[in-house]
Amino acid sequence: MNTWSVQDAQARFGELLDACVLKCPQWVIRDGRKTAVLVSAEHWYRLQDPVKPSLKEPLLLDTDRLEALAPPRCGGNRRPPPVLDY
Repeated sequence: MNTWSVQDAQARFGELLDACVLKCPQWVIRDGRKTAVLVSAEHWYRLQDPVKPSLKEPLLLDTDRLEALAPPRCGGNRRPPPVLDY
């Protein structure tokens, strides 16, 4: 990746954008530290796609989806049924 100082990035912003789109992500350095990365929109969308869950995928799964909707039951806390006297 190429690195740019803040002053160079400001002065040659068009060139920075071209390098970002054509070559690879570009680092911007401030006070000797890597502060920001400029990436192309296509690269950004590729990075964001796995993060967004799709509603379509879980609905098309072959597994049973109803088990995930109900909380698990525990059978240890039940009372005995009442005794009815007639």
